[in-house]
Amino acid sequence: MTTDQIILFSLFTAVFGMLLWGRFRYDLVAFTALMVGVVLGAVPTKDAFSGFGHPATIIVALVLVVSAGLVRSGAVYLITRTLVDASRKLGAHIAIMGAIGGLLSAFMNNVAALALLMPVDIQTARKAGRDPGLSLMPLSFATILGGMATLIGTPPNIIIASIREENLGEPFKMFDFAPVGGITAIAGLIFVALIGWRLIPTREGKATGATLDSYTDYLAELTVPEKSKHIGKRVSELYDIAEKNDVAILGLIRDGKRRYGTAKNTKLQASDVLVMEAAPEALDEFRAALNLDFSDTKREELLAASDGLVKIEVVATETSRITGKTAEAIGLAWRQRTVLMGLSRKGKSVKSQMRKTVIEAGDILLLLAPQDAANDVTEWLGCLPLADRGVAVTANSKVWLAIGLFAGAVALASFGLIYLPIALGLVVVAYVLAKIVPISELYTHIEWPVVVLLGSMIPLGAALETSGGTELISGSLVQLTSGLAPWMILTVLMIVTMTLSDVLNNTATTIVAAPIAIQMAQSLNVSPDPFLMAVAVAASSAYLTPIGHKNNTLILGPGGYSFGDYWRMGLPLELLVVAVSIPSILVFWPL
Repeated sequence: MTTDQIILFSLFTAVFGMLLWGRFRYDLVAFTALMVGVVLGAVPTKDAFSGFGHPATIIVALVLVVSAGLVRSGAVYLITRTLVDASRKLGAHIAIMGAIGGLLSAFMNNVAALALLMPVDIQTARKAGRDPGLSLMPLSFATILGGMATLIGTPPNIIIASIREENLGEPFKMFDFAPVGGITAIAGLIFVALIGWRLIPTREGKATGATLDSYTDYLAELTVPEKSKHIGKRVSELYDIAEKNDVAILGLIRDGKRRYGTAKNTKLQASDVLVMEAAPEALDEFRAALNLDFSDTKREELLAASDGLVKIEVVATETSRITGKTAEAIGLAWRQRTVLMGLSRKGKSVKSQMRKTVIEAGDILLLLAPQDAANDVTEWLGCLPLADRGVAVTANSKVWLAIGLFAGAVALASFGLIYLPIALGLVVVAYVLAKIVPISELYTHIEWPVVVLLGSMIPLGAALETSGGTELISGSLVQLTSGLAPWMILTVLMIVTMTLSDVLNNTATTIVAAPIAIQMAQSLNVSPDPFLMAVAVAASSAYLTPIGHKNNTLILGPGGYSFGDYWRMGLPLELLVVAVSIPSILVFWPL
């Protein structure tokens, strides 16, 4: 081995060891390795930061922003509110949520898809009175499976496409992964829905993570807008959709006066105010489902010019400016461009309109404030802020605009009319201009540790290939599998890659394994495409541990899982993935 190869192999060994140890975050580990490689001369100085401008890195960042736009527009609510029902049996619920998760993760980052659906799944489990751990792991696995089907579904596919472009002159297109990844995903989803969830160990009691206990129900008001399709309906006709969204309708305010009782038989008119009790997430989903306005349309106009809105939760204290007064009296709307959206007063009823309710010490206020002034509003009120739950305000009037822009970009990229990073970049620009994603939030949706990981590992991987290191590894694997048929060697490569992905970050695994796959194919004088497809599927198939994929890590706490719970469903799923994907690869990407 050459000096550069020794240095690079040592660095990769150190990186993998540090990632397994878990003492330091993966982005710091990768960036440190890159800097050491540059200092020791194994990575050329001119290429040190080339990874940060690499198409794979750019696409991953843009996909996360686009995913946030689809959430903010209400596009996800449009799907989940029509398909998710807490009254379904567990198996049916898992099958439907898995199908939704798989479909969403095919067209958006699979981590983002799980982040969208996990609160829905937890809320459904809470309403059904069951342990969320019974459905969260199937949901996580389903979103990982769905990401295999398209180029943008998961970072390994993006990296594979970029590496193919660098080595073979042309990248994989948007749906080139669909024949293999789609078939594998469907087989995996069927297994998860019918058999897999039954293998999850049952536990006494329910998960008690903060995710379940942190829901505060607020008394809130929403207004029926002019030309609403619900005008003329009785209040009771909204009960079903309210229950589905975990919202309790308590009554009706008309002309500033509260109607007697729940007013369930009263026919709705424009400007009627529905009084309800709900958590912030449920309240926003209910508002989006019925296209309702905030409690005071005049005050909503004050917010229209703001660069994005955010919900904040604060507690009124004895010394708060608003304690003993009303939101209207202190001029909360015209002074701070902020609306009192909800009020939580445990054990006490509130009979007056929200803005005319006298606030008491200990009340929890749900405020709708400009994104750039949220901290100033809290300080001006003299209230104590609660932990930020990241509750965004859905811009449901822009749902079809957001979907149309994204679908158009995917179509243009799929037909090769525009380069995918450019198409996604144009979607991000359009989302910002249309205020689907506020510019103040633009960079908060990018997962910077992943960007740093990719930007650091790509130059290291390129240096390993340039130095002949990947050729050395591929040659060793070919020697070890000598005498075996090419499809058997393909299977060995897939199993090795899958094993690495279970204990390492899947992006790091892909960056190392993809060049090795190309070298192995060239040494066997066969097409590199089936080997690249094998790496793409294997790198995304991390089901044995909570550390192999971020989706598995996300559900660890809320699901109440232990480290050893994953392999029970994960091991047979990985065996199924190998059994289905290898024949599919040989059919659609022949050697």
